[in-house]
Amino acid sequence: MADHHPLAGEHPHPSPASSAATALGLLLLLPSELLHEILLRLAVPELLRVRSVARPLSSLISSPDFRRLYHLSSASSGGGGPAAAWLLLFKKLPPRDAAIRGFHGPSGRWFRIPVSAILAPAVPPGEDLYFLAASASSFLFAANGRRELVVVDLTARAARRLPPSPLGPRGTSSWRRFGLKLVADPPGSNRFRFLFAEMVNNTPFLFEYRSETDTWQESEAVLAEEGAEPAAAPDGDGTYLCAAHAGPDCVMVYAGPRADDRPVFFRPRFPNAAAAGHGGDRLHVYGDGNAAVVRSAAIDDPTSRTRVKVVTGVDLYGFGAGGSVGGDWELVASVPGDLVEGFRKPYAVMTGLLAEREGVVRLVLISNCRGAWDLVWLSYDRARREWRWVPVPDWGSSKGLNMAGIAVSSTFSRLWPLAAPASSSSSHQ
Repeated sequence: MADHHPLAGEHPHPSPASSAATALGLLLLLPSELLHEILLRLAVPELLRVRSVARPLSSLISSPDFRRLYHLSSASSGGGGPAAAWLLLFKKLPPRDAAIRGFHGPSGRWFRIPVSAILAPAVPPGEDLYFLAASASSFLFAANGRRELVVVDLTARAARRLPPSPLGPRGTSSWRRFGLKLVADPPGSNRFRFLFAEMVNNTPFLFEYRSETDTWQESEAVLAEEGAEPAAAPDGDGTYLCAAHAGPDCVMVYAGPRADDRPVFFRPRFPNAAAAGHGGDRLHVYGDGNAAVVRSAAIDDPTSRTRVKVVTGVDLYGFGAGGSVGGDWELVASVPGDLVEGFRKPYAVMTGLLAEREGVVRLVLISNCRGAWDLVWLSYDRARREWRWVPVPDWGSSKGLNMAGIAVSSTFSRLWPLAAPASSSSSHQ
């Protein structure tokens, strides 16, 4: 009796390869509008994997029209709320497997972004790295041993060391989250500017690195005139950095959007004693011209029989509708009590980061209780006057996690530059 070789589709146990090929064939038969809708819902790591599956999908995903649609979809995802941004966490345990963990709001999932192989040519084995900031495809690290900065370009899969700043070599403890900013310039490209503010001999200075020229510039900030309007430009209003802070007392530095704008500094005050309170019951978080005041209360934890804290309220402050430079803090909004109850957990220590882009303020609170880390992600949409809380699932092995830096990036979904006009056939991957 002759052997019977069933057709692939009739095989009772199709191989994974044949199943994948069948699924891919069905996917490519879908109408283009439906295929676009499916692909637009994927996170960047998923898109990059799909792009490598088949030439037709690679051509579609790399096309200028799809890039433009994906950028627009990323900007408007979730109504501009947390879903439009990424929460990025650097984990280095063990060092050879150093990776960025990225939480994607729309999918509600964590993704692993390996960086150890990219870092290897620029960082010697055993180097102690700290993740400082991210913008578009650029990830900035501080190396504690060599006391220098290293930037990773995900699109080029390359890393390089930055020249020392005018302040000389600096260890990881010298960098303050509230006083630095990484900006893709122009937006969507792999070129960037890195700015940080620092007090030098009790005087605020602004330091700026430009990747295009691979050079640093330093400028002494001058005292701002109270109520002065910030210089405006079509592409943005400039950058606010916190040069120094001690609880509610801070020195803010404002850098205008033009290269010839002289930086200014001022010392804003809070409008009430509750916000300006010192001590362990108040946490002040600064970023992008905003301040978040996290109020807490101490309670007895019956499980550990120790005193712990719980969050009782969160208030957001800014510089008013006009964004005047040199003024005091003004209350923008308070997180509703029902949202606070949703993320109210015991903690022993807490820190945070604050960022704003396109009218959406994002606040991340990182706390630790008995060795376990917890993340709270909040956002405030200025136009809608709406708070949102996105529960962040456990990212695995959170207890005892060797966490070395965290950032929020609303431009990570724009790993490709904005497409050139239709008449141009050039593309940059």
